[in-house]
Amino acid sequence: MAQNRNLSAQDISQRARTRGRGARAPAQASGELYAALDLGTNSCRMLIATPNGAQFKIVDAFAKSVRLGADLERTGALSRASIERTVRALQVCASKLKKLEVRHARLVATEACRRAKNGASFLSQVRKRTGLELEIIRPEEEARLAVISCAPLVSPGSEHVMVFDIGGGSTELVWIDVSDVPEAERIGAVMALDVRNRRLTGADLGAARIVDFISVPLGVATLHERFDDVEDETARFALMSWYFEEHLSEFVPYQDLSVLDGVQGFQMIGTSGTVTTVASAHLGLKRYDRRKVDGLTLTEAQIGTVITRMIALGPEGRQAEPSIGKDRAELILSGAAILQTLLRIWPTDRLGVADRGLREGMLLSMMSGRGALAMRGSDGGR
Repeated sequence: MAQNRNLSAQDISQRARTRGRGARAPAQASGELYAALDLGTNSCRMLIATPNGAQFKIVDAFAKSVRLGADLERTGALSRASIERTVRALQVCASKLKKLEVRHARLVATEACRRAKNGASFLSQVRKRTGLELEIIRPEEEARLAVISCAPLVSPGSEHVMVFDIGGGSTELVWIDVSDVPEAERIGAVMALDVRNRRLTGADLGAARIVDFISVPLGVATLHERFDDVEDETARFALMSWYFEEHLSEFVPYQDLSVLDGVQGFQMIGTSGTVTTVASAHLGLKRYDRRKVDGLTLTEAQIGTVITRMIALGPEGRQAEPSIGKDRAELILSGAAILQTLLRIWPTDRLGVADRGLREGMLLSMMSGRGALAMRGSDGGR
């Protein structure tokens, strides 16, 4: 599996984690190519894939930290330097799309472009300089795509599931009740949920329902910027945690913690660089290995141990830590503050780690929408 980069609707496996390296082996001439690009507050990431039965195969991948939302919290606008970094990355993406003659693509931008007062001007500049038409998606669409990509990680014994995505500029939370869905059908029911309309898109998938959805306008970058003047890291971590919790006040499961009364199984599934970094640190990986991280289950105690160690390491220690690295050393504490806040409010020993997100969700949506995936039942044939 690791050799041919196959990804299925049930187990979206072996996601490429490159840093802008060259294209992999070209797709077969008969295979149509699909591309999904996610321009976030911190990173620009793209996957190009071709359908392969009930799976899809990665043909090329691109990922680069562009820090588009740098200083956005303070100024309300995208800076010239951030725009230039991002446009250069998008020019690489445009070149790949043209070279591989990609026929089906979805290119989205998220919180930074939603919030920036010059967001529309930036997208116009991107169109002129790269030829790419980026679509600013609503938080509900972000959450829908995250749920689609994470659905295969839903444990059959889970009656309530919270899927969360900690981004650079925002954090999406979706609380799902599948207690009335037969265990064998829960993955399919979650995959079919439409967060935008709080309902199911399918007709025969039982009684899965969305208890609530919220998009908190705080992610690893924006939360870090808000408290970057607090020198003591322990104090800064506590302030970030409390501040994030304040923004959960409108979330129904926060207002009414009795939502879990009588529930036999509660599971969180987290998709973000924060969650995968914590998982990697827990495993003590010297080099990131997606196969060991994606689908891993962590307990609250294990996560707490990792976070305590991250704080104790300090800025220089985190940069030298192989499982964290220089790219994430600055922002990992703000992400960890969000993660620990969620676990403090809703304790669970079933945190599913998802190394998958918007790009995988977009690819699955496009391919299934065009009938390109040979689905084998609601669980993808597992």
